[in-house]
Formats: sequence, structure tokens, C-alpha cells
Amino acid sequence: MKERRKEERKNLMAYTQVFDLYGGFLLGYLGDMNLHGAMVIGERTMTENTELTISMELPDLPNTQAARMTIPVRVVWCQQDLSPQFFNIGFEFKEISPEQKTMIEEILKNYEFRRDTPNYPPKPGMKL
Repeated sequence: MKERRKEERKNLMAYTQVFDLYGGFLLGYLGDMNLHGAMVIGERTMTENTELTISMELPDLPNTQAARMTIPVRVVWCQQDLSPQFFNIGFEFKEISPEQKTMIEEILKNYEFRRDTPNYPPKPGMKL
């Protein structure tokens, strides 16, 4: 599938549950996210172009009192995960408020999984 995303998604280290707000069931867990959408890893397949409202349980954020964020979304794609019992579901955020934008930026800043290697000091006696 050709990558059409304009902004790279950030993989997250937070254990964040995502629910279908009006259906009342767990869709799965947040895998990655940016300001335009998110990928959720769940146990159910979903039909493309389905519109729903999701509710995300928020991880602890330093500057936020909210425990939950609700966003209207559209299912853009759904495909089987490497683990065959799971599905990766791509959601496009239909609209986010300025407050939600700030919360998403805080989640990305605090919980992004960074793949770069830390710059540890050399061990004593080790040649560089």
C-alpha cells in the first residue's frame, strides 16, 4: 500500500485503551498517532469508511487533568496484524478541537517510542 500520510505517525509506549463511544465496546489499544489520525490494534475487523466516535483513555499527562478524549473518526483502512488474532485499524480524525490538539501533542511528547540509541558515556577503560 502506497504511503499517503503527510505527517509521520509516532509509535507510543503508553497503554491506551480505545473504545467505540456509542457502541460501548473496546476497539483495541492505541499503536501510533499523529495530529491527523491513529492506528488501533484490536481483535475485530472494521469496514473502511465507517464513521464513529472513539473515546481514548488518556495516560498521565503533566499539563492535563482530562482522563478521556472523544474524537469523531473515519476508518481509513483495516488489515490483519502480524499476529493473526489482531487487526490494525487506521483512523482519520474528522475534527479535533484546539484542546484536543494540545492533548495529542502532549501524548506524543511524553509517550513517543524513540528508536534512537541513547548517547551513554563510554565504559571506563574502553577505547574509542
